[in-house]
Amino acid sequence: MNAYNSVSRRRFVRGCASGAVALVSTRILGRHAFGQNNSNAPARSGAAARIIPLNTGWLFGGKFDSVATGTQFDDASFTPVTLPHCVAKLSWQNWDFKSWHDVWIYRRHFALPKDSKGLRVFVHFDGVSVGATPTINGTTLGEHLGGYLPFNYELTPWLKDGDNVLAVAVDSRWLDVPPDGAPVGPRRVDYLEAGGICRSAHLELVPSTFIRDVFAKPANVLDSGRHIDVNCTLDAAAADNQPVQVRVELRQADRVIASATESATIGQPGESVVKLTLSKLGDVSLWDVDAPHLYDVVATLLVNDQPVHDHSVRIGLREARFELNGFYLNGRRLQIFGLNRHEIYPYVGFAMPARVMRRDAQILRREFNCNMVRCSHYPQSEAFLDACDELGLMVWEETPGWGYLGDDAWKELLVTNVHDMIIRDRNHPAIVIWGTRANESANDVPLYKRTRELAASLDDSRPTSGSMTSGSRKTVQNWHQDVFAYDDYHAGPNGTVGIDRPVEGVPYLLSEAVGQFNYTAGRRFDSYYRRAGDLTAQTAQALRHAQAHSKAAANKRICGVIAWCGFDYSSLVNSFHNVKTPGVADVFRIPKL
Repeated sequence: MNAYNSVSRRRFVRGCASGAVALVSTRILGRHAFGQNNSNAPARSGAAARIIPLNTGWLFGGKFDSVATGTQFDDASFTPVTLPHCVAKLSWQNWDFKSWHDVWIYRRHFALPKDSKGLRVFVHFDGVSVGATPTINGTTLGEHLGGYLPFNYELTPWLKDGDNVLAVAVDSRWLDVPPDGAPVGPRRVDYLEAGGICRSAHLELVPSTFIRDVFAKPANVLDSGRHIDVNCTLDAAAADNQPVQVRVELRQADRVIASATESATIGQPGESVVKLTLSKLGDVSLWDVDAPHLYDVVATLLVNDQPVHDHSVRIGLREARFELNGFYLNGRRLQIFGLNRHEIYPYVGFAMPARVMRRDAQILRREFNCNMVRCSHYPQSEAFLDACDELGLMVWEETPGWGYLGDDAWKELLVTNVHDMIIRDRNHPAIVIWGTRANESANDVPLYKRTRELAASLDDSRPTSGSMTSGSRKTVQNWHQDVFAYDDYHAGPNGTVGIDRPVEGVPYLLSEAVGQFNYTAGRRFDSYYRRAGDLTAQTAQALRHAQAHSKAAANKRICGVIAWCGFDYSSLVNSFHNVKTPGVADVFRIPKL
């Protein structure tokens, strides 16, 4: 398998030159670039790059049969489906995990455009739950494990003219993969994870050497020396000693604010990184919760001064700091007022299109007045994160996990998830903190030392944390995080919400509060806040959210509260007809009191 951490379709590039210009280097580009667009493919996304969506045209065959991976298999009886897709037929309640705990088969036929000769072809999946093993024209590729992050396979060696067959075996069983794996089964995780190809997919057609990734990191944004450090990762199919250039530009619409160019030589196959700095930015506008200004950083690969590939990412310039006396955005103290969010919907599980993901961000920011959301307990769709960037909704993003740590292989997957999460999302200005611990897990000192150091090596502009429980307050020396994030569930006097004093010597944030905790009894999580249920209970829920924020705001050592939670979700834990009801809104996003 030749896989790489790719970029989203939106980021993949904007046209900067014609296909004819891209002919300047047959060694780097391949035999020829694309000509005119045809009806079977969208417009070029770069000088020699094309994205071909694969969301339509899939055939779903139900339970897996190895015969169905072959090119000669008759799939006429398969059911046409569109991605995102869930393998199980779900209602809005009473989900049964046995309905998806199996291995399933999908097939997709495709033909490449005639003008794609000499280009490399990758298939990109935004997310498959929970394991995926693709087969291309009868050749089985490696298995990918993990349901919440993208992955890619290079298909180039096995493609042919005419009909190509991509078959995907999807393993949606309870696997030894974060957050799953505990012997007790799905009741060990507080949310149900319906399987399938639950996010989008597409083909990426690129030159033999192309810009694989761009990380644009703003620095010193509050003073006149503000600049952007840019790392451009090149991916080469073969060594080529011909010199190339990488040019980067900071743009606002069609206006170029700053630019820089650096030379490089492709001395060996694989990846190499070209570092550049964009300086003299002038009076750029900062990204803020009330004014989320965004810019594009466009990187272009040139050969003989001619562009052969380009790649764009969207960024915002802002400074976000967690301090002992609170959270600061662009130099001013800002009280965090937020909710946790699950990416789970009635009838489809995780398999909702981008426009619905974006709508959740709009609800949280515009209707619930949140300035921050925690992506509990896994990386969520880029469509949601894109909307957070645009709306000024800050984000805590965390690696998949829920209170359980598995064996060494399981932990390696957790480390891989931290890596892939940061690579995918480090250009999003809305993200202000990385969750590098599995939610409410034990203090595994070697593991979390690794994930914290990995995060710093990939992106040293954000702090790390992970939601912790009362046991972590007693072992401060062991948890190795920049911010102590605490899930505070305890009752104060007269059954009101209790807020603990912050842990000394470290920035302090409440990553959860309220939820379904029974404040009247002072224990248990058996408060049910059904929108169609008891009015007195709903009133108590509203008051408890107010109490949590009010009491936390009274202590300036507390950065704020990300309360539990935004929307009801499917669960086997303390649920009503397998729907858990701690949400400010129900599963249909209809607000409660």
